[in-house]
Amino acid sequence: MNGFVMTPHFSRLRRIAIALALGLGLAACQSLPTPPQEPMRFDLGAAPSASSSARTNRDSPPAPLVLADIQAPWQAEGSTTTMHYRLPYDLQHPQALHAYSLASWSQPPEILVQERLRHWLSEGGRMVLSGEGGRIAPYINGQRPPSVQLALEEFLQVFEHPSASYAIVRLRATVVQDKALGQELLGQQLLEARISAPSLDAAGGAQALAQAVDTIGQQLTDWLNTLPRTERSN
Repeated sequence: MNGFVMTPHFSRLRRIAIALALGLGLAACQSLPTPPQEPMRFDLGAAPSASSSARTNRDSPPAPLVLADIQAPWQAEGSTTTMHYRLPYDLQHPQALHAYSLASWSQPPEILVQERLRHWLSEGGRMVLSGEGGRIAPYINGQRPPSVQLALEEFLQVFEHPSASYAIVRLRATVVQDKALGQELLGQQLLEARISAPSLDAAGGAQALAQAVDTIGQQLTDWLNTLPRTERSN
């Protein structure tokens, strides 16, 4: 008889061989390197709509302003898109500045803050001229508009303890008026906002920081309204 007859013993060996081959194949798949995870990129999200107080002022818009380059003293070594946080409950290193490894800002945070605050300054129909890069503002009714100079002194997420964190934004605003003999100081104000983060991660920190910047934006516009010379009709 020339035909091949598969005995029960051979059939069992064949099944064992197949199982071993499948096991080796799965092990090989599991040993393959995992593709590197791309860091998530965050910004401040969509800007809020005009407030009711801003809408009521559209018939008589505030006087123009010049928005100068924003400064970020804590970025002294150069602009970066790193997302920072602190752990003050860590008694060994309470002042250490940490960075998320898999999250970053889409642009340096001072640029994101400046553009968000430009939106706030423009509410109510105000003309906001650019003073970035040392640009000289044009004369309007015989004089240059006052210049708003911003310094972003703090912008990060703070973990009070392992189960709670908040965003803190601190901004120093200075308003000056160009004069024939130099600049006249019209006012300076330190603005600060703290907002609880909805989650204990970079996403929660980004959301809280966006809300904190909007709070600063409202504080800034309210303060500017107390400076009569910056609100003088043209």
